[in-house]
Amino acid sequence: MESLLLAGLGALELANLRAIRLTMGVTTAIFFLAAAAGLAFCAWSLRRVRRWARGPVVMAQLIQLGIAWNLRDGSTRALAVGLAIAAVVVIAGLLHPATTAVLEEDARMPD
Repeated sequence: MESLLLAGLGALELANLRAIRLTMGVTTAIFFLAAAAGLAFCAWSLRRVRRWARGPVVMAQLIQLGIAWNLRDGSTRALAVGLAIAAVVVIAGLLHPATTAVLEEDARMPD
């Protein structure tokens, strides 16, 4: 879901390009689309029980928690709460003992 939202943000950025901020709009859209692709690839890799993918996903969630913290005041409070809840749920799932056990099995299996 997070990668789909990031891809949507990238598409919206491209749809709202203006000549006055063309460079910023294009680079922002590229960033969102690259982040979406990376997060989607990591999610796919986790479904295939690839242990290496846990680190980048946890890092993305920690960044998301930081963004939620910055958005906590004013009219963005609901967005901040949603971001924080999603990040905490993902981190809890990735650090759950059952998840860790499955991913540790991947470390013992030869490629």
